[in-house]
Amino acid sequence: MNTPSARLPIVYVRGYAGGTPGIEKAVTDPFYGFNEGSTHIRVGRQDSPVFYQFESPLLRLFAEEHYQVLVEGGQETYLDTHRKDVPADSIWIHRFYDRCSGTWGERPEDFSLERAAEDLLRLIEELREKTGAPRVHLVAHSMGGLICRCLLQKVIPEKRPGTRAADYVSKLFTYGTPHGGIRFAVGFGVPEALRDTFDFNGSDVFGPARMYRYLTPDPDPDGPPDGWRAVDMPDDDGTGTPAEGAGGFPLDRVFCMVGTDSADYDVAHGISAAAVGPRSDGLVQIENAQVTGANRAFAHRSHSGRYGLVNSEEGYQNLRRFLFGDLRARADLVGTRLPTGDEDVTWQAEVRLKVRGLPVLLHERVAPHWCPIQLSDPTADTRGAREAAGDGAVHLATAFLASRLLPHREDADRPEAAGDRPGAPEPVRFALDLKLLALRERGGLFGFGDHLEQTADFSDTLIVDVDSAGPRPAAWANWNSEVPGAVRDLRPTGPPLPDEDPQADGWLAHVALPATTAPILGPDARIRLRVGPWS
Repeated sequence: MNTPSARLPIVYVRGYAGGTPGIEKAVTDPFYGFNEGSTHIRVGRQDSPVFYQFESPLLRLFAEEHYQVLVEGGQETYLDTHRKDVPADSIWIHRFYDRCSGTWGERPEDFSLERAAEDLLRLIEELREKTGAPRVHLVAHSMGGLICRCLLQKVIPEKRPGTRAADYVSKLFTYGTPHGGIRFAVGFGVPEALRDTFDFNGSDVFGPARMYRYLTPDPDPDGPPDGWRAVDMPDDDGTGTPAEGAGGFPLDRVFCMVGTDSADYDVAHGISAAAVGPRSDGLVQIENAQVTGANRAFAHRSHSGRYGLVNSEEGYQNLRRFLFGDLRARADLVGTRLPTGDEDVTWQAEVRLKVRGLPVLLHERVAPHWCPIQLSDPTADTRGAREAAGDGAVHLATAFLASRLLPHREDADRPEAAGDRPGAPEPVRFALDLKLLALRERGGLFGFGDHLEQTADFSDTLIVDVDSAGPRPAAWANWNSEVPGAVRDLRPTGPPLPDEDPQADGWLAHVALPATTAPILGPDARIRLRVGPWS
């Protein structure tokens, strides 16, 4: 079943540089920051800083995916001198700020987000022509994701009528993009009003009125209609005509990397982080860093800097598996019935997603990072877990997996029921930590009379092994509390979980929770697992 993802050109789109000094600094970097690495990571319950060397996403893609950068005095020069022999497995930087710089002796132009998106379309069309690739992957940081969305939702429908955005772009991965704009936790709306009125250094692109204009084909001159939200990206599932899909893009081809570390964003000596508030990466609030219904992962990383998202192992591992993985696994909590009768109690869930062989978490939603899943009030998160699940379930995590990155079996004595055979890939193993916590609040104050600090009402880990060597995936699931001995010694034995939807493209099963959760979630609560091919 293992179908490798297509080797398509990758185009990186950087974020907001600010005024003239920031622009002039940005254009001096040949790779617009995609080559920046880091040496810091925070680990443990206290988030202590530890030395960890991450080379940069650019170098990792060179070394691990064998991509290349093609420059002969410049990207444009290379493309001008090569007609049809440009390799598809190549990385390109959308240098949209170059025309806004005066360092090459020409009069700088004012920055325009729409023009940056139009230039991106021209670059994509040239890459399609000269590499022969049908589409490209877009990877963007911060405002760069808004440039990409302007391309997908406005520029292509207006400039290339009769075509779909998905005809040009295969996948969109964003790091810390303010999909819902940038709002402040202080000032009662005054800072936003001043920004949007006076447009300091082009910063009105993060306000709702301006976002409506560049995210909407043929926008209403009177402004956005009631209920319009920038975070809602039209979904184009490919079933209608191109005209019916105008302004849309398949949401399952979008991935949002969300940062939750505001404390380490030290731009303007920490003033930005203080103004935006702790529920953020220091610049973008958590609920505004995600597109409704898109894939997403949370990492305790800041918007940029030494603990930034782009220059992080967590960001890269999610990027690599989203672009090049061959499996997608999704876990939802279904069938829940929370206790009633005590209106002062609020229930939250914490989740952590781990993949065997990786030194970091792929996804982490925990209370100390201001992002637990609200079980009692799913509307508290405007991109809430229930909304993401789409059917009343609570979405816990989505993992993109790459079976080709695993070692191959050499032991022919493994159980045949697990699909073992020498030379086949090891099962992909991922683990989902699940904690349930109750908070007592009355009159805006938390009650600590029966509180045990850092003690969960339920805590366990679901260990899932996925075998994709056959025509359809098969999976085994075990709760850690039921595994004797060390987890590393666990081997999937016996028949896999029964496929409850054998007619579908993927595989579906429900895993019962330990009996100890029944008083909290009800007797019918289960984890719904879906595993399917991804390319």
